[in-house]
Amino acid sequence: MEGMSTIVKKITQLMAGLIFLYGIYIILHGHLTPGGGFAGGAIIAGAFILLILAFGNSALNLKKEVAGSSNIESVAILMVTILAMMALLFGIKVFFFNFLPKGTPGELLSAGAIPLYNIFIGIEVAGAILTIFLALVIFKEESSK
Repeated sequence: MEGMSTIVKKITQLMAGLIFLYGIYIILHGHLTPGGGFAGGAIIAGAFILLILAFGNSALNLKKEVAGSSNIESVAILMVTILAMMALLFGIKVFFFNFLPKGTPGELLSAGAIPLYNIFIGIEVAGAILTIFLALVIFKEESSK
């Protein structure tokens, strides 16, 4: 049997989903409360790391996962760059300009493009932290052989 005990695996399945949802909450409410893309991305990466620790590293094909998380990280940072240049395409000569309409202050959709930045930065941070963790796990596995 790979990984930890059955009890740890079941509790991890329950907790990882809740941790993941909390990370999404932190990302989406980053412009209203403390938090945002970086903090939410770190929480989401923690949910995936918890699953890997509980279920073992050979239960997942980690070499494929590193490439996947690295690709997700690259696409997310590309989306942040494209979003930052969108104002230039609309004729506004300001990089990182908040070009979307603002809503009512205090509402979820009240910050224009800032929630989009939070989402893409959260994905990038989660991908980066997960890539680093997986690289360390693979390095440990390779060095112990």
